[in-house]
Amino acid sequence: MRSNTPITILCGALVLFGGWIKSEKIFASVAPIVQLLQTSEPPVIILCPQADPLFPTVHSKLSKQIDLVYSSQTFKLASYQLLGNSIRIPTESYDDLLPVGQDERWDIFKKLHAYLEESFPLIYSTLRVTTINTYGLVFHWQGSNDSVKPLLLTAHQDVVPVDWSNGGQWIHQPYSGYYDGTWIWGRGSVDDKADLIAQLITVNSLIEAGFQPQRTIVLAFGFDEEASGTEGAGKLAVYLEERYGKNAFAMLLDEGGSYGYAENVREGTIFALLGVSEKGYFDASIQIFTPGGHSSIPPHHTSIGLLSLLIVSLEANPYNPRLTRNGTAFAAAQCAVAHSTEGRLPPSLKELARRAMDPSDEIALEEFANILFKAVPFFDILSRTTQAVDLISGGVKTNALPEQAEAIINHRIAEHSSTSEIHNHITDLVLPFAVMHNLSVHTFGKDVDSDYQDSELGKIVLSEAFYSTLEPSPVTRITDNHMYDVLSGTIKATLQSSSRYQADDVVVTPSLGLDTRFYWNLTRNIFRYSHRGDKDDKYNGIHTINEAIRGESFIEQIRFFTRLILNMDEL
Repeated sequence: MRSNTPITILCGALVLFGGWIKSEKIFASVAPIVQLLQTSEPPVIILCPQADPLFPTVHSKLSKQIDLVYSSQTFKLASYQLLGNSIRIPTESYDDLLPVGQDERWDIFKKLHAYLEESFPLIYSTLRVTTINTYGLVFHWQGSNDSVKPLLLTAHQDVVPVDWSNGGQWIHQPYSGYYDGTWIWGRGSVDDKADLIAQLITVNSLIEAGFQPQRTIVLAFGFDEEASGTEGAGKLAVYLEERYGKNAFAMLLDEGGSYGYAENVREGTIFALLGVSEKGYFDASIQIFTPGGHSSIPPHHTSIGLLSLLIVSLEANPYNPRLTRNGTAFAAAQCAVAHSTEGRLPPSLKELARRAMDPSDEIALEEFANILFKAVPFFDILSRTTQAVDLISGGVKTNALPEQAEAIINHRIAEHSSTSEIHNHITDLVLPFAVMHNLSVHTFGKDVDSDYQDSELGKIVLSEAFYSTLEPSPVTRITDNHMYDVLSGTIKATLQSSSRYQADDVVVTPSLGLDTRFYWNLTRNIFRYSHRGDKDDKYNGIHTINEAIRGESFIEQIRFFTRLILNMDEL
């Protein structure tokens, strides 16, 4: 799982009603949504409405039988072994990889493919298996009813490289795949071989049980998600659109959010974070060029000094938050209000939340936003484009004036915004600064006319860094969307039927995620979710030492994928 940049950046943690559910690489939020019940009385506003748990009915007997198989120790140990063996194959992807066929570091994926074919012969003999760009994998399980759109499940084969300088800090070797009776250890155990192997075990188990789908099922596995994604998912998306068509799938489920308990809500309530959209992404480069010379005769400001002043100006003028009724942050706020315990949020907030739903009451919306941002600052982050100065460089020697200085500013673009708004925001701040310091300006490919267009004192160049531009994703609907209800109901049913939990209540909450950008043409229903506990089922997170997944959690993933396939088959 990665962000859309050559530099891996964690996306933070989710605040839920004052408590934290830590989650790598997702900005999660909570389900908004309001449902108006039309009666003879005034409409009743229900905050954060929920789908009912969804259990297979037509396939009820099969579901129960296969659940018994999954609960056996024999099945569990065999599943742990399948995952562990895949972890032992170090399918690392790197930012500097050349295209497939030009870099021998890709060759490790041949070993993984051979292992998968050896381990799942029933899948390879039953499904149509296609390789895309040598190492991308597509598994097609033909259904009997071509009138319904297929289900698409995705995962990735690659893992983040291990930093061997701290290899000694691992409890078990990074690629051991060792099961110690509780945890399955190794790089990729969480991100993302657990999803991949769980999907294959699910399909294999259903074939063994005699299940024949009505709805076609497609699995697609990329191999450079932790790098650019262009060789894997990028090529897979082209194939899938050519083979199946635009908007051809009923639903796409990729890795993403998880579930867990939250503070300051009803005891026993589990929150599942279901990604329905992604913020956009943009890395802006700001370069300042000034004449060189000896440091003993400096100007008032060197290029580094000027850049520092400009950075201060940028940070003093952040993007304004904007709470929109159709946005994820607004939805999150509604659910936060609905499930917070008494005394956690200001008493007036619940009534304001209801009033803010009225499209004609802009005053209530503004008041609601102001109080919300102060009470729970994380909603401010969800509601605006963020900026972070992450990289800076300049100068080559202590006695030489720096002729160039550069800063890279990372932006996560709010759902309601765009890269053009970022261009305008930065340009509007830079132009008066340039006039003040007699500098010319070249902004995102255009020279700006000014009295200092050919200034000998220097120039400012604004540009895109790393070819990183990504507009905000389409937002999957969460109201009046049967696919959202099916997936939510499946999550609830899997948790409430699990022997691991006393799940008195399960709340499925929409969130912001990452990683699906290549697949946006394939369906309007894109979800990002990995069925595992956020805190209890990962030993030490992802992309770090001691990555490990709880064995019982891996079985729960298999149970979840099984219920999802069976539920989707009954639609």
